[in-house]
Amino acid sequence: MNAVEIEEAVSALAERPFDAEEFPSAFLAAFGNKDTTIKRLRAAKGSTNASDLLGGVLQRNNVHIAVAAPGAVTQTLAALRASPATAKAKAKFILATDGDTFEAEDVDSGETVACPYADFPTHFGFFLPLAGITTVKQIRESSFDIRATGRLNRLYVELLKDNPDWGAADRRPDMNHFMARLIFCFFAEDTDIFHRSYPFTGTVEKMSDRDSSNTHEVIGELFRAMNTRIAEREAAGIARWANPFPYVNGGLFSGDLSVPRFSKIARSYVLHIGSLDWTKINPDIFGSMIQAVADDEERGALGMHYTSVPNILKVLNPLFLDDLRARLEEAGDNSRILLNLRRRMARIKVFDPACGSGNFLVIAYKEMRAIEAEINKRRGEAERASEIPLTNFRGIELRDFPAEVARLALIIAEFQCDVLYRGQKLALAEFLPLNAENWITWPCHPQFALDGLGSNLFSVKNSRGLSGGLAKMAEA
Repeated sequence: MNAVEIEEAVSALAERPFDAEEFPSAFLAAFGNKDTTIKRLRAAKGSTNASDLLGGVLQRNNVHIAVAAPGAVTQTLAALRASPATAKAKAKFILATDGDTFEAEDVDSGETVACPYADFPTHFGFFLPLAGITTVKQIRESSFDIRATGRLNRLYVELLKDNPDWGAADRRPDMNHFMARLIFCFFAEDTDIFHRSYPFTGTVEKMSDRDSSNTHEVIGELFRAMNTRIAEREAAGIARWANPFPYVNGGLFSGDLSVPRFSKIARSYVLHIGSLDWTKINPDIFGSMIQAVADDEERGALGMHYTSVPNILKVLNPLFLDDLRARLEEAGDNSRILLNLRRRMARIKVFDPACGSGNFLVIAYKEMRAIEAEINKRRGEAERASEIPLTNFRGIELRDFPAEVARLALIIAEFQCDVLYRGQKLALAEFLPLNAENWITWPCHPQFALDGLGSNLFSVKNSRGLSGGLAKMAEA
């Protein structure tokens, strides 16, 4: 099982009524344990289940689970911690729950999880070693990205099932652009880019029929509004209920705005995806995961295909970020030197000729924004608008969807950086409409000829992550 499949199984378990007798088995099954393994563990005195707690289930070298009496979760976890069987079996985790409260602990590190039972799926990354998945801190902190990817994957598959023509080679780009637009709308409604009085998901739920017969029409009208300037909407005949949505465009909503037809299941998926907290999106790796949704060959590895931030920084730091930080350190509080450094950074262009979904470019942008923010702080200009344009982060990708996702990831990263360094009010005031320029491109795109790359070009060449990659720097 991959990380997305595990998250889906854990979420399904949490949504079912709590069954004290079945919970340990169901929890282990969610992490890929086979039926035969679980049957052996369920034996009260079997060689596999060596638990010394009443009703406990102990899987050697893995986990010791016990269902607690109501209100006694903390005490039960303490009993698991003190259990000689836990130590003897070298259990990595201990877990106790009463169906109301959920507590667990990594035995080696002492790291703990404590939450309401219904919320334990948000911590599924904590338990990925139970499935033999060696995790890094990044993926354990990216539960939202994996959860969102899984939900989007289910929607994607359902839509293709009901609209087989959209899966054909000539229509697949339309499907992929539709998914990119949906992702933007989910993010926009949770970050106040869309006014909270007019949420995207709420409007779809309110205006579309429960039988889903007009869901595609409702979403299509919302997209049309986002592609139409406010002054032109009356002439365009935009529906009154869609009029409160802002003009977005920037190329994201231009071109073919057709929407696939929705089944009841697909409509419910959209509403459920929209209910997630999209403020938690992490563009560092989300792009790599969502790329797999639209790739038939990669879908089997959902949630696992990405290059971690530490590994990306192993390329970017020596390439140019370390030098920028050194110049910042040397500048101290000298206003003139800081200004020159800021101007220099605004001229730097980062180019990835095999950018995939843009994670190298996103990290480069975020790291440069952090340095720029420190410059502005030292100069007493903390709320100053960034002088680092997204169009300085350029990439080529063979396929259109990863290229579109890369651009979307950069847009999200820009907004998050503005909120972080300048505040929500200024970030919102200057975010829309989006910049129509686009330097994330693919060979058949009309902007493929990357004219005027200019000086201070830093090129990152990576293929499917860091493996086999190389870096080079060219300056004027």
